Amino acid sequence: MFDLKGYEGSLLEGAGITLQVAIFSLLLAMLLGMLGALAKLSPYRVARSLADLYTTIIRGIPDLVLMMLLYFGGQLLINNALGWINETYNAWLTQSNPDQEWVSLVPDYIDISPFAAGVATIGFIFGAYMAETFRGAILAVDKGELEAARAFGMRPVQVFVRILFPQMMRHALPGFGNNWLVLLKTTALVSVIGLDDMVRKASLAAGSTQLPFTFYMAVALIFLVFTAVSTSLLKWAERHYSIKAR
Repeated sequence: MFDLKGYEGSLLEGAGITLQVAIFSLLLAMLLGMLGALAKLSPYRVARSLADLYTTIIRGIPDLVLMMLLYFGGQLLINNALGWINETYNAWLTQSNPDQEWVSLVPDYIDISPFAAGVATIGFIFGAYMAETFRGAILAVDKGELEAARAFGMRPVQVFVRILFPQMMRHALPGFGNNWLVLLKTTALVSVIGLDDMVRKASLAAGSTQLPFTFYMAVALIFLVFTAVSTSLLKWAERHYSIKAR
């Protein structure tokens, strides 16, 4: 039994934050993945090119580097844009009234929280992988069923909800499950941007008690629990969709 020196509550709190980051990142990744998959299968060349560029960039740059770029670079870009908006607005005001005092049309500075940055970055990264997973699943759906649905007069939204999505999920589940498990472990990277997740809590506790092995082993076991529960749920989902298919 590990002696966590009273840091049990802190680790559990960090585990909750880790799980929140993972779930919200997954939702964003699914949305971006579906949009990316539809864009890749679109008849429009611009949409296909943008989707290909997105997936190529994401798959070619390490996750940690992307997280640092999006967190620090994204915050710099947003605040520069806010400053430009205020400067442009005030320049327009002073043309008619030179004595006009400075007016802030938008906030001069926005401090992006590490939680929001972590969710956005991980969701953005795994949206590219989900796009490939969903694209392959859509291609695996029998085109005859889609044509039959259109022949019955279904609108495109009805075809997607009633025919395409249920069918593609059965094909997408293996790849989707693998992406989720990798995403879950990738949440450990958010500690580098200052979020008090489970890994950062363990790092602080290890530094305070000089017991790094104890705390990092505890983190490893918690991740194993998350992974085991996720695997069980994914197997249930695969059986569920297989029964429907049969």
